[in-house]
Amino acid sequence: MNITLKQKIIAKCAELDIPLVGFAPACRWDKPLFEPWVPQDFRPRSIFSETQTVIVIGLPVNLPIVETSPSIYYHELYRTVNTLLDTNGYRISLFLNTEGFPSLWIPRDGYGSISSLKEKPLTFFSHRHAAFLAGLGNFGINNMLLTEKFGPRVRFVSIFTAADIPADPVMERPLCTKCMQCVDICPVKALDGRAYPEGLTDKKTCATRSEALYKSDISPCGLCIKVCPIGEDRKLYLREDPRIYDEDDTTFALYHNAWKHVRSYGGR
Repeated sequence: MNITLKQKIIAKCAELDIPLVGFAPACRWDKPLFEPWVPQDFRPRSIFSETQTVIVIGLPVNLPIVETSPSIYYHELYRTVNTLLDTNGYRISLFLNTEGFPSLWIPRDGYGSISSLKEKPLTFFSHRHAAFLAGLGNFGINNMLLTEKFGPRVRFVSIFTAADIPADPVMERPLCTKCMQCVDICPVKALDGRAYPEGLTDKKTCATRSEALYKSDISPCGLCIKVCPIGEDRKLYLREDPRIYDEDDTTFALYHNAWKHVRSYGGR
């Protein structure tokens, strides 16, 4: 296995200000760890048969901006992070190619439009499962990948490479506390545990809300990820008290007024 190459990739991610990077062997997709599992056609070697290792990189979405959601502010942050993910994923794949290892990047999305997602609520590759298998976190009750640093407030992109790179271990300690705050705050009950199996989302209902917000330039929704108590970013931004999201609690009026101000501008 190429330990030196792994060190180079980690150093390159540090140079690009990428805080999360993990490595998973392609064979991990062939051993289901829970059900439902990733179908055969959605696994790395079904997409790029030369794949030996999947490299996953993650960029956070800043908690104070997510707190304004739905808003033009979060809308622009989401677009910026997506662009950076695709750009950096592409650059890392080029770096690996110059090192002599056939590689390609998988874009952060793969469904074209929200309307398309409503009809077929899947993409051709799941970065969340890749991040899980690369040891970057595990799934929460809202079906998002939770990480120690940022909770679910992070987006991922993957690089498939023919290089055989030492893997990172899958995270065994569950991060989700099952506080159910994400379920309670969902305005369309897409996470209603009484109607859907634990850890699964009513994707069509969620996508329908996203579509409506997109038409007003204030997508995505983001409510379930803003209230999640997991993540070191909560301590960084002094957001450890969950009462901050009770907009009837005047203790946090300064924050609430800021969010209302941002929400009042930019959307249609």
